[in-house]
Amino acid sequence: MEKAPISVVVITKNEEKRLPDCLESVKWANEIVILDDESTDGTLNIAKNYGAKTATRHMENEGIHRNHANSLATQPWVMNIDADERVSPELAASIQEMTSRDHDSNVCYAVAMKQYIGDQWIQGAGYYPAFRTKIFKNGQLKYRDEKVHPPVSYEGSCGRLTGDLIHHTSPNFTHWVSKFNRETSFEAEKWILKNRKVSAPGVLRKAASRFLKFYFQKGGIKHGFTGFIMSLFHSLYQLITYMKYLEMKRNGKTNA
Repeated sequence: MEKAPISVVVITKNEEKRLPDCLESVKWANEIVILDDESTDGTLNIAKNYGAKTATRHMENEGIHRNHANSLATQPWVMNIDADERVSPELAASIQEMTSRDHDSNVCYAVAMKQYIGDQWIQGAGYYPAFRTKIFKNGQLKYRDEKVHPPVSYEGSCGRLTGDLIHHTSPNFTHWVSKFNRETSFEAEKWILKNRKVSAPGVLRKAASRFLKFYFQKGGIKHGFTGFIMSLFHSLYQLITYMKYLEMKRNGKTNA
């Protein structure tokens, strides 16, 4: 496969075990950029062995950190992936074809996420294809200034590419629950910082609505007990975040 005019940007922190497979899947890119958060393992050596451009910066805020990483890219197109993600051959071919066009009216592209917990592909409850905006014209997309999972902003149209971005989200369910716990803490902090007005009735309505949406509309019901549990966690995300929010309020962690 010929090199594509795209910078693949990866942010890392002690990723020596997962990074090689990630970089192996994007060897077709003209440029690989690694922004490392002060790793103490062999992450940077691995990146350099793959010919990546490397830089080091302490990450305090994910949105700001990702924008800094993207500013290091020099190619016309940029793709953001993480060390636990791999570009499938089908997606690589789709990117190659897209970047070879003389003109493209889209500012960015979303790709289908194929997520795994251990060796189990999580298909129902909105987990597949779960399109996410990962590719964009250099300088035309920004991440918002948020601590975790920052949303993106851009002006223009966003297309979709064929093929999957394979995401090994957790090695096992225990690890996945630990990530869930951490992310609900971050979400509660965000509610506090944004002085969001939330109430028990509102949270209960949203929790019920999310379960019904992901179990029935998003196909959790088609995937047995796993589909039920993953739909339930969409609902629990609201309830657990609310409990943490109340706890933070009681402990005086508020900007009000």
